[in-house]
Amino acid sequence: MPYVKRWSPPWTITDGRAGNVRQAVALATALKLGAHRPLVLTPRAPWRWLAPRWLPGAANGYGEAFAALAAEAPELAAEAPELAVGCGRQAAGALRELRRRGTKVVQILDPRLGPRHWDLLVVPEHDRLRGSNVLTLLGSLNPVNDDWLACGRAAFAAFSALPGPRTALLVGGPTPHAPWHEPDMVQVFQQLASQLRAEGGSLLATTSRRTPPALVGALRSAFADVPNVIWGDGGDGVNPYAGLLGWANRVVVSPDSVNLLSEACATRMPVAVALAEQAQGRLAHFQHALRERGRLQARWLDWQTQGRIEPLRETTRVAEDVRARLGIQA
Repeated sequence: MPYVKRWSPPWTITDGRAGNVRQAVALATALKLGAHRPLVLTPRAPWRWLAPRWLPGAANGYGEAFAALAAEAPELAAEAPELAVGCGRQAAGALRELRRRGTKVVQILDPRLGPRHWDLLVVPEHDRLRGSNVLTLLGSLNPVNDDWLACGRAAFAAFSALPGPRTALLVGGPTPHAPWHEPDMVQVFQQLASQLRAEGGSLLATTSRRTPPALVGALRSAFADVPNVIWGDGGDGVNPYAGLLGWANRVVVSPDSVNLLSEACATRMPVAVALAEQAQGRLAHFQHALRERGRLQARWLDWQTQGRIEPLRETTRVAEDVRARLGIQA
């Protein structure tokens, strides 16, 4: 019987930002090599400023935990990673150092340097980076699939008592590529609330760390007379995000986040983008690609659909490609 190499569980290397952690963990989990081992970098100058460019001493430039992982002296080093998955600019710099020590490394998001410094890169199609070791996907990596949604429904079973149709509302915050203004989003709230009053149903809403604080109050006010669950900050307890997507019959997303829009489109529900016309650059390109696939509603708050909705689920496909490229046996 031929020898089949067994890979150890991957490490995830990130700067701790929620979006970067989520993508790295999603890919590491989809590789099905066992529970990933997380490491959050704490970079210091000048590596914090210059990553992913390499400088001598990089093994000690990203914090004590990383220094142990990347130490050259065997007596100082922790168990060397066989595979590391990173996301973000700081992670790209750290992965370069691990690769110098023999670790296979997969970098998520464009590091703004030549692809040759990493074994594999995973980037959104709208970033337009290409190369023999570059894998592209539409949107972002995420954990949303039927099992994840079922777990969300089970964890928040009480949402089933809310009247249908249940509309999930995912609110991010303004960015340079989607510079929307608070009064415009308040108008979105009012339009959606008016539809729910006229047609029935309920609201399942969540905000993000980037949401302007005043909008949380405006959100609660707009839907005060509509059956709802609104998560606006840590004072509301555990974020029921998975339950929102699991129980929703339709989803509204603000225009500022590829991650939020990717995860909404990974459900089997119709999806509408609020203030879609304010998206610019890569966000506009992403929306256009989704519309070409028929994944976004053509008209604002028109929930008519034709045929079966095909969810956008790229993570499993990308993981299979990574396994094939690196020779990881199933």
